[in-house]
Amino acid sequence: MNALKTAMKAKDQTALTALRAVKSAILLAQTESGDKAALTEEQELKILQKLVKQRKDSAAIFQSQDRIDLVGPELAEAEVIAQFLPEALTDEAIEKVVITIIDSVGAVGMKDMGKVMGLVSKELAGKADGKTISQIVKSKLS
Repeated sequence: MNALKTAMKAKDQTALTALRAVKSAILLAQTESGDKAALTEEQELKILQKLVKQRKDSAAIFQSQDRIDLVGPELAEAEVIAQFLPEALTDEAIEKVVITIIDSVGAVGMKDMGKVMGLVSKELAGKADGKTISQIVKSKLS
């Protein structure tokens, strides 16, 4: 809310649009559950990650359709939202966690990918992108 007020005062339309989208998504998530209880930090992180991913996907689509005028605003909004996420782990750090979990579970092939993905995703919630985790798990199990 403080960032929203700051964006309003600064008349920063990009930040304002992105922050309003965040506020809207959080309010929707709260009302979906039927009660006005506050969301857990993990739920809020998932919402923020989803919003950043949506904007990056939109930017990629606009880029492929030569709509360069729409790419910039989408990426700028993604940056505004991403500032509220914890710093993402490097691929090397993710790889270490994946290897540790593969060893602890005793996974030997692609048939164990679901089990490994579930554990890694739970441990790295909010710190790594699911697509990146999936690629690393696939490379380690194949």
